[in-house]
Amino acid sequence: MQPVAKPLLTPGAAPSVAPTIYRILLAISLVHLLNDAMQAVVPALYPILQKSMHLTYTQVGFISFFFNMTSSILQPAVGYFTDKRPSPFLLPLGMLASMAGMVGLAMAPSFGWVLFAAMFVGLGSAVFHPEGSRVAHMAAGARKGFAQSIYQVGGNTGQSLAPLMTAFVFVPLGQPGAAWFTSFAALAILVLFGVSKWYRQQLATGAVIKKGKKAVSEIVTNNVKFAITLLVLIVFARSWYSASVSNFYQFFLIEKFHLDTADVQQFVFLFMAAGAVGTFFGGPLADRFGKWRVILFSLIGAAPFALALPHVSLFWAYPILLCMGAILSSSFSVTVVYAQELIPGSVGLVSGLITGLAFGMGAIGAVVLGKFADVYGMSTMMTTCSFLPILGLLTLALPKDAKSKKATA
Repeated sequence: MQPVAKPLLTPGAAPSVAPTIYRILLAISLVHLLNDAMQAVVPALYPILQKSMHLTYTQVGFISFFFNMTSSILQPAVGYFTDKRPSPFLLPLGMLASMAGMVGLAMAPSFGWVLFAAMFVGLGSAVFHPEGSRVAHMAAGARKGFAQSIYQVGGNTGQSLAPLMTAFVFVPLGQPGAAWFTSFAALAILVLFGVSKWYRQQLATGAVIKKGKKAVSEIVTNNVKFAITLLVLIVFARSWYSASVSNFYQFFLIEKFHLDTADVQQFVFLFMAAGAVGTFFGGPLADRFGKWRVILFSLIGAAPFALALPHVSLFWAYPILLCMGAILSSSFSVTVVYAQELIPGSVGLVSGLITGLAFGMGAIGAVVLGKFADVYGMSTMMTTCSFLPILGLLTLALPKDAKSKKATA
């Protein structure tokens, strides 16, 4: 592959001067927190389900696969549809699917029913993420990176609750504890009705522009396709490594240090909570120093910590997880904004592609990693995955955005 020589990202002919609508940003970020907290119920249940249903690591990986693939495959499709036909009230409707998934997880009597319930949670996520990203984009004004950070930090915070759920909800209550999270869906639906009304007003005033087929063929050049492909591969590497830590590191600690299920959750929580902090600061840093530089740093900067993690004591695991989680997630929102600038006018499709399809590749990784752990052992799997952040070197072949070019001139 040859590096992209011609810069593809430009400041644009008409920069936005619209004000940043903070109340909408905070509302959609809150719903993102609630939505991803419900998603976090799925991995939070893994240790409980593994014991009660006697699941293998491969079966644990398949739960993640069905859940994430349902979300991931549908996200670009939802985004493509709503780019052409914006549907404000699709947001609360999708949240109803997540509510159904919570009920299903609480009552599932077998592994097959767990997979079915997880798919409903994934369906709700598939509807929410591209439309939620569109709302954040609309409310951003000129502060696109900052707005995506506000939006994405809600999701990362929700995901970070998974180990706390395991320790404080599912260890004492077991699988039926999932029913309590229907209250998250109910609150999200109430907030989304207000957001959807604002969204509908933006449609009425012409603030949201539908994108026609002609615009797609004019914008998506071969160079842009190449850059998007590289970006998906970069997000894929980040997703596979994150999946190895968030889904399987707890089992690694249980095997290596003989800890119990509740004790290992603090380590996973530290990694995911640090990720929420990194996500928040990533957007403003990208607005200041450039998106390309933040994307490169997020993986290459995390690589030394990832390589060390499988070999350190419990004492050193704390600072390594803290630093690595923050650095690795600093590009979480930045990659979305970067891709939106590559294909302007396709906010829903691009958001679904980057946060959906690319994370679907990570879902496949969960199955592969689970099978790998069953065959070769959890320690070997974690050591092998520690090399994934090095794929961040692919960023060197991406076009630099305006701020990055100026900083390196």
